[in-house]
Order: sequence, then C-alpha cells, then structure tokens
Amino acid sequence: MIDWDRVAELQSEIGSDGFGEVVELFMDEVEGVVMKLGTRPDRLEEDLHFLKGSAWNLGFRAFGVMCQEGERLAAMGRSGDVDIQAVLDVYSASKKDFMARVNEFLSAA
Repeated sequence: MIDWDRVAELQSEIGSDGFGEVVELFMDEVEGVVMKLGTRPDRLEEDLHFLKGSAWNLGFRAFGVMCQEGERLAAMGRSGDVDIQAVLDVYSASKKDFMARVNEFLSAA
C-alpha cells in the first residue's frame, strides 16, 4: 500500500524537518481535494491527476494507482465509471498505514 522505500528516499533528500513540512502540506492539500472528490464532475480528471502526483511523491502507491486509473477513465469521458468510493477507501487505508509509521521518518537523523 505504501512504498516505504520512496518515503525513506524523500526523507533522506529533504531531511526530517523538510519531511515533516511535506507531510503536513500533503495532508492539508490532499484532504481538501479528497473531501470534494466526485462532487465536481467537471474537475474529476484534474483532481485525480493532482492526487496521483501527490500520492506517488509521498509513497502512497496503491492510492496513486487508483487515481491514475480514475484519471484515465475521466480523460476518456467515462467519469461515471470511476469508483469514487474505492478511491476514498484506498486513501483512508493508505493514510492509516502511513500514519502508523510516519514518526519513524520524522525522528530520523
């Protein structure tokens, strides 16, 4: 669900302080879009594209894959085929998994 190698790589690249800022920004921005997901049909493709990039940047692999598939469907004019609830469920599970271990990376030297 989470690409922990990507998380470790990001933390190594930007350090613990920078990593903490990225996590906080990710949670704020992604939560805002997730809360609106599916309520703005004209922006579904754009929202999923944003979520996909954010997810992969922070190692949310499964969530990124779901967003990519939804973005592809929306780009083909098949927004109605995007399983919004499944995307939200994967995000929720990914967030729970991530939050259970994130302190290891926040406190790393």
